Amino acid sequence: MRAANLIVAEVLQELRQIIEPGITTKDLDRIAQEGIEKRGGVPAFKGYRGYPATLCISLNNEVVHGIPNPERVISQGDLVSMDLGAIYKDYYGDSAISLVVGKGSELAERLVQVTRQALYKGIEQVRPKGRLQDISAAIQEWVESHGFNVVRQFVGHGVGRQLHEPPEIPNYGKRGKGPKLKAGMVLAIEPMVNAGSPEIRILPDGWTAVTADGSLSAHFEHSVAITKKGPYILSSLE
Repeated sequence: MRAANLIVAEVLQELRQIIEPGITTKDLDRIAQEGIEKRGGVPAFKGYRGYPATLCISLNNEVVHGIPNPERVISQGDLVSMDLGAIYKDYYGDSAISLVVGKGSELAERLVQVTRQALYKGIEQVRPKGRLQDISAAIQEWVESHGFNVVRQFVGHGVGRQLHEPPEIPNYGKRGKGPKLKAGMVLAIEPMVNAGSPEIRILPDGWTAVTADGSLSAHFEHSVAITKKGPYILSSLE
């Protein structure tokens, strides 16, 4: 699983380095697919439940599952979220990042920072004999203390030989609740955070989720193994 997630991490880093105003979301999708395949992996999202692309790429008020489009051009100041999965030797890797292209608004920059920090607040709670909602509560507390809201319709998940496995990991909850965490589990923890209302809606394409009020949204994700010593971030480059 480390190998599968390292493919994802390396390709996301490659995308981060090349994204700039003028590039299309379809260009980024092509580069993502080529990056996975040249490392010996298989795109995990392409064809999954009918999804038509390798990369989920969501801009500004799009929360998750944005479909790459050759006519969708990245602009200066866009808040871009990229979610990517790969299969390697029958195991799945899954990770997501958000960034602001060039110079963006103070709100966009702050939202990205708080969402990334929320992910790590959740990861800090990953330990044997902890409870699943310890992760959820840590994320929710951090996000709401900064005036933002977590999306409730989408959740994190277990990951392994399937892309989505039990348990579901909400980004809100109460400490001490939920299943006990055990060494050997792998969790895809993924806060999705809106600058405004937590409510979302799905566009007519059947995939793209957007904020109901048009506010900005950001998304970060790591696949994290639970070891006897605590969390091991499989999708980190470090």
